[in-house]
Amino acid sequence: MPSDPLSDYEQCMVRAYDALDHGDTVAAETALMEAVALVPDAAEARGALGALLRREARYAEAEGHFAAAAAAEPARPSWVLDRARCLADAGDVDGAWALVSRLVEDRADDAASHRLAARLRLAQGDAAGALAHAREARFLAPHDLEGSVEVGQVLVDAGDPLAAAEMLEPLLAHAHPADPARAAALVLQGRAWAALAEGEKAARRWRQALEADPEDVGGAARLLAGLEAAAAAGGGGLTPTYIKALFDRYADRFDSDLTQKLRYQAPRLLRQALDAVGVGAGLDILDVGCGTGLGGVEVKPLARHLAGVDLSPRMVEHARARGLYDRLWDADLMGALAEAPGAWDLVLAADVLVYLGDLAPVFQAAVLALKPGGRLAATVERWEGEGPYALRESRRYAHAREHVLAAAAAAGLAVEHLAPVAPRWEKGRPVDGLLFILRKAGA
Repeated sequence: MPSDPLSDYEQCMVRAYDALDHGDTVAAETALMEAVALVPDAAEARGALGALLRREARYAEAEGHFAAAAAAEPARPSWVLDRARCLADAGDVDGAWALVSRLVEDRADDAASHRLAARLRLAQGDAAGALAHAREARFLAPHDLEGSVEVGQVLVDAGDPLAAAEMLEPLLAHAHPADPARAAALVLQGRAWAALAEGEKAARRWRQALEADPEDVGGAARLLAGLEAAAAAGGGGLTPTYIKALFDRYADRFDSDLTQKLRYQAPRLLRQALDAVGVGAGLDILDVGCGTGLGGVEVKPLARHLAGVDLSPRMVEHARARGLYDRLWDADLMGALAEAPGAWDLVLAADVLVYLGDLAPVFQAAVLALKPGGRLAATVERWEGEGPYALRESRRYAHAREHVLAAAAAAGLAVEHLAPVAPRWEKGRPVDGLLFILRKAGA
């Protein structure tokens, strides 16, 4: 009497799951292959075999089985998502995106689809699109620690480590010590803190990850060793990521804190100095590190064209609300100076160079950005210790007067004005600073 293929299929599936339970992937694969041979359009067997093969990094084979599962059971879109994951793992980003883009259109409320979409958009170079999908996935599944690790990875790699660190904090606070996703979340939050130049917080998280996972699948020991080596070598400077996150977080209260608590007056002092050296009106002005536009308020009467640039998109949004600037965009200082050679009569840098150490590169970039006879007007905090500059506990650099003069001379900029000022207060006392106006040779 011939055997019943369905009964034989069910026996194969039982053997496969039993083998998987015992960690015998060879026996599981054999049983699943027999089940597929018996019932080729069985979505369960195809999907289980695809999952097994994907874990073994046999992506092309796994993708074929997921495709067959999706064809056999079209009402279950997770098979399509699994197929897209295989394509992504194999490096076929565009092929994976073709599948996932349809999924997020058809099932906009599926967090897993948005997580993969975020990863793919980032791989395609679309950081803004990646962040949009990552934030949607976070909104849809706010308590999923494993999914949040995937979201956080995209946030860190797309340049928003602050969002990743803040997202993971409450999840880790409530995570069960035995949660298998906890170690990965700790490693990732450490990476986020490291990107924000918060070395102590990063190290603490990586040590906790080692306690949670002694086998260290996430590489916490390597990351910790790298952090300690950088500290021993005198690293720890301010990264653009740190500065962007700092001011993105600070943007909403920036004006009130500066003008009221810190008695910030760098823009007003710069305008007074510019008037003193006889700067006229009708100028093309670039306000670098424009923040919310406090500097723009002061120099607007001098401008024919006023442009502002800041590393923080949220600061730029606040500056745009003032209606002062003819152009605003978010970019780093050096990139902004290089964008339009010989375009500016005045480059204004109010309380910006405190986030840079060596001033020589920015002075050289300013020379290229200025028109003949153009000026760089800036404030810095003054350093009177050893060396040309130093990073203070406030996470701001202070610069020696001699360093300003030497960097200006090296760039071919004449010192038109150099004077001590107090650009702001800190801890109830005026900050010792310098204000300078440097001029490029020419008309």
